[in-house]
Amino acid sequence: MLKRYFPILEWSKGYDRATLTDDLVAAVIVTIMLIPQSLAYALLAGLPPEMGLYAAILPLLAYALFGNSRTLAVGPVAVVSLMTAAVVGEMALQGTAEYAAMAIALAMISGVILLVMGLFRLGFLANFLSHPVISGFMIAATLIIATSQVKHIFGISASGSNLIALVGSLAENMASINLITLTLGVAAIGLLYWARRGMKPILVQFGVDEKLAGILSKTGPILVVVLTTAVTWALNLADKGVSVVGALPSGFPPFATPTFDIEIWGQLFGSAVLISIVGFVESISVAQTLAAKRRQRISPDQELVGLGAANIAAAFSGGYPVTGGLSRSMVNFDSGAKTPAAGAFTAIGVLTAAIFLTPLLYFLPKATLAAIIIVAVVSLLNLGTLKQTWQYSRTDFAAMAATIILTLAFGVELGIMAGVGVSIFLHLYRTSRPHSAIVGQVPGTEHFRNVNRHEVIVTPEIFTIRIDESLYFPNARFLEDTIYDAVASNNQIEHVVLMCSAVNFIDASALESLEAINERLGHSDVMLHLSEVKGPVMDRLKRSHFLEHLSGRVYLTQFDAVHTINPHVANRAMEMSRVE
Repeated sequence: MLKRYFPILEWSKGYDRATLTDDLVAAVIVTIMLIPQSLAYALLAGLPPEMGLYAAILPLLAYALFGNSRTLAVGPVAVVSLMTAAVVGEMALQGTAEYAAMAIALAMISGVILLVMGLFRLGFLANFLSHPVISGFMIAATLIIATSQVKHIFGISASGSNLIALVGSLAENMASINLITLTLGVAAIGLLYWARRGMKPILVQFGVDEKLAGILSKTGPILVVVLTTAVTWALNLADKGVSVVGALPSGFPPFATPTFDIEIWGQLFGSAVLISIVGFVESISVAQTLAAKRRQRISPDQELVGLGAANIAAAFSGGYPVTGGLSRSMVNFDSGAKTPAAGAFTAIGVLTAAIFLTPLLYFLPKATLAAIIIVAVVSLLNLGTLKQTWQYSRTDFAAMAATIILTLAFGVELGIMAGVGVSIFLHLYRTSRPHSAIVGQVPGTEHFRNVNRHEVIVTPEIFTIRIDESLYFPNARFLEDTIYDAVASNNQIEHVVLMCSAVNFIDASALESLEAINERLGHSDVMLHLSEVKGPVMDRLKRSHFLEHLSGRVYLTQFDAVHTINPHVANRAMEMSRVE
């Protein structure tokens, strides 16, 4: 039980010097990457930059204790930062103490939600966010995030919670572009892209190991931060209109007591649920992908506990909601991290920066942080999923498209809620009209297949329908109509056999429909039979009176049903293959 809730008791048993070395190396590299990212994502969330650092210290320590992914890198991420800005921005003005307090409260509420979900094993709730909805949301969120940072690249003011408002606000203020800021921002973007693609070949040419060169190329943000900060300081660009980070408080993260005001919690609760689920889905997908590469196992429920503890830790240390990040986790994995201790060492590295390095960041241009955000999110943009989803499933594409359009037009909260709603509606629609097939016997076998796809043998007096879906309230009427239409159009039918090989459960509404079908067919002198009923379904039917009133029988296989009802047809089908 202790190992279940404290995975550290499991992975720490075989901790040795070699593992320590691997974790320390990974921690150094991730720390270099995390420091500028945490500052940038705090800017995206509309918070003071130091809150990004605070969200990357205690949460990492908490996750090291309770999280069960060996390589997941927890901390501020772009999507959760955007959602935080969207939620808190409706309740307080950016730059105020109230705004920061709301963000801290949001972290606390999200942490409690995640923790409760983990303790009560409610991880399945995340399944309501289908992959097309998540993909659509990520595409739209990426576009909003990138657009929201353009104002810092141009050195102008702009605001808006959706793409339409952002573009309109940018257009209104284009006349006040600061050319020096624009030059710095564009140069920073160019350097970041060069670091991603051009640094590795150069390092390899100078004899650096290819794997190490690939890892070092991902630490380009720190290089850009150093260069642009130095240029801004040397040329005194802050006095020429370049917006800089300014003075950051040094020292340990402050102990913050989150507000427990019931009214505020009520206002934030719904949004916190969305942030928690989106963060969990992003985190668990990354964790499971990386764990599979090392044949390790991830418990979704324990992952909820770990993320919940991380968010609660963020709330008590002046941070805001956190989750596992894809890019940092990949770097952590590629750098050789073996245990969550790498995250704890990363936290120590960020704490060291918060204590000693913050005075050096005074002249860091906000355009540089915006460039880091833009390059980070655009690199994760995958428009190929649109084509793939369109080709595979039009209904899934509809859910994806609805999520993208509504998120871009109305903001992240409404967009993802609409995506979930569309997914549920499409699921109910599909299952309300499930695929069904009239089946016949394949010659020379005991198998039964769709009459429209195979050469099969049928007999007019036996109507066999296979329903490829569980029977429940949305499709109960569909089953009734299908059978009644078939019987009404064919006076030769004397037996209806419902082939239940794909039926995993029958709810009360469907049971009533089966009882009605049995009764109405009886008035027409047609017998109803069932075949290939699964054990759990049969157990439930036995608890009702349906089997007592069933006009026909329940058969183990479809062949048994046809052979019993009309042995001549079944035997003829078996003989046909022998004759051929």
